[in-house]
Amino acid sequence: NDFDISKLRYDKIIIMADADVDGAHISTLLLTLFYRFMPELILKDMSILDAASLQGNAVRGKEEYLYDDKALEKYRKTHKEKFTLQRYKGLGEMTGAALGDDTESGDENFLNGVEIEDARMASDVTEVLMGTEVPPRKAFIYEHATDAELDI
Repeated sequence: NDFDISKLRYDKIIIMADADVDGAHISTLLLTLFYRFMPELILKDMSILDAASLQGNAVRGKEEYLYDDKALEKYRKTHKEKFTLQRYKGLGEMTGAALGDDTESGDENFLNGVEIEDARMASDVTEVLMGTEVPPRKAFIYEHATDAELDI
């Protein structure tokens, strides 16, 4: 009840979580927090979700970041020269310099805006997965068990 959006010192919130199942869980929890206790952040377009790089390509000394396997596949089709691929399993594997280059490059293509429906869906999923009702959780897990891409 004490949240006052006019007292914020920043105009954006960037959620940086690994692009895996655990990172999606963290992002869902944070979106639920914003939606339930600070919905003004989302209504005023202040929340931004960041999908971290999973792969970086060094090509003739120039590093280019790819955000998923589809981007890597496209890159391979359009660049026939030899390149070195560095795969990041998560943000913790990146050096500070690599993380800075990735996130502060000025290329905002990796930022996905969050809309109220995204947060509402995150809140609903959190309620199903962490609520006290077991049957909806079990049904959700059975329905979505094959959706996750595990990197183990």
